Amino acid sequence: METKKIFKFYTIFEHEKEQDYLREMHKSGWKFVRVTGLGVYHFEKCTPEDVIYQLDYNQEGLDHKEEYVQMFRDCGWEYMQDFFGYSYFRKPAAESGKTEEIFCDDYSRIQMLNRVRKGRLLPLYVILGCVLLPGFFINLCSGHFLEMTFFVPALLLYTGIIMRFGLMYLKYRR
Repeated sequence: METKKIFKFYTIFEHEKEQDYLREMHKSGWKFVRVTGLGVYHFEKCTPEDVIYQLDYNQEGLDHKEEYVQMFRDCGWEYMQDFFGYSYFRKPAAESGKTEEIFCDDYSRIQMLNRVRKGRLLPLYVILGCVLLPGFFINLCSGHFLEMTFFVPALLLYTGIIMRFGLMYLKYRR
């Protein structure tokens, strides 16, 4: 069986882009097998087919994995794997006759974003509030401007992540 590995990086906000990428790969004859490391996607050569891929972030579901996975199987989804809190599912598009998603409404999407916020962003808030901001102000007040070269980019990165999450959240709230 012919296989290939491709490195791709998606942030926690780009699960929809990741889903679309996996679908396009399957359409071009490369079936997703698993993702490992920090974004190494493994594919197997297959007959090109339109397959819908969906990701769900649900740490509580993983605590009751058998029931969680069975719920998706009952709806026709094939469970692939878990990776950094996300569960990967797929289903042939021909089975549904339309584009199908595991989230049927914006409320469900907001619930997933809340789970991402608690599972992924909460640690970032802690690092920001307990390490980066105090370090920045300590170095600013003591005149250690060279040390601030680490803190300023990190603060900008964290601020960008938090703002991007907020905009995505507001998009689904509207």
